[in-house]
Amino acid sequence: MPSLDQLITTATIPEQKIFGGISFPLVLSPNEKAENNSTLTSAETTFDLIRNLKTKLEDQLLQHGAILFRGFPLHDANDFHEFIEAFDWDPLPYVGGAAPRTKITERVFTANEAPPDQPIPFHHEMAQVPTFPSKLFFFCNIAPPEGGQTPLALSNAVYNSMVELHPKFVRELEEKQVIYTRILHDGDDPTSPIGRGWQSTFQTDDQIEAERKCCQQGTTFHWLPDGCLRTTTAPLLAVREDGRAGKKMWFNSIIAAYKGWRDSRNSPEKAVTFADGTPMPCDVMGDLVVILNDLAVDVTWRPGDVFLVDNRQVLHARRPFTPPRQILASLIK
Repeated sequence: MPSLDQLITTATIPEQKIFGGISFPLVLSPNEKAENNSTLTSAETTFDLIRNLKTKLEDQLLQHGAILFRGFPLHDANDFHEFIEAFDWDPLPYVGGAAPRTKITERVFTANEAPPDQPIPFHHEMAQVPTFPSKLFFFCNIAPPEGGQTPLALSNAVYNSMVELHPKFVRELEEKQVIYTRILHDGDDPTSPIGRGWQSTFQTDDQIEAERKCCQQGTTFHWLPDGCLRTTTAPLLAVREDGRAGKKMWFNSIIAAYKGWRDSRNSPEKAVTFADGTPMPCDVMGDLVVILNDLAVDVTWRPGDVFLVDNRQVLHARRPFTPPRQILASLIK
């Protein structure tokens, strides 16, 4: 009988890239060559395996930034839920995020449900609020016929590229920090890529409770005559040092806000500024888009794929797609 770690093998996919001699992302699959590997033919035994290999997987996640689990017997949202449970990590409620989502289980919800023709620019999950997840899970329930990748980019590589190309801007960013301004609709707006209403954003129908949660986050707010809520964050770091890796990370949602926070209420150019109110320079934002796309890994989804992403090390985005597509997600404290 093979040992537990022999039941999983490191695989390769065409989309992988190598950074500093380390593959990104790490790809793990059932080892079909292992003797008696019938243990991985059911979801339940896969969960047992994850529980036993949790420490090793945590080490691999720290080293690689993201892990793609491909070829495991995971078939639906319930399997995905139990897969997450096997890691025994505490969930993080989605409070303060902008993306429209639908709750599926207690731990699982849909990824951003923005219209399929609209790309979702790169960001660290919930970098625009003080409390953000340490890790993310994504699960492919329905793979689209075309497009719809969830591209990943190593944040330290983005930081290094930006320092090389725009050192003055990066210094200013680190000194001044940034603020994000968003107008939240009264109720969800499915036509918008940032269409979560204030009720969904703060998980309450009570304006007083929404105000309390704004204050907890250090966010200023103003109620508009039409029932919408304008929020402005306290100054937030746009570059963070990850003490675990000893590296600086391009940890923000700058390009997501600058390029993506557009609807009938919001103007992207005003959505993110330096903390003193100075706007983001257009030429730098253009170069940032190029850098992110040059460094990105675009993996074509297959049904049953699971991505485990270290949110402190890796940015993610979404490409436009031809429906149907359903990617599920979960956030970890």
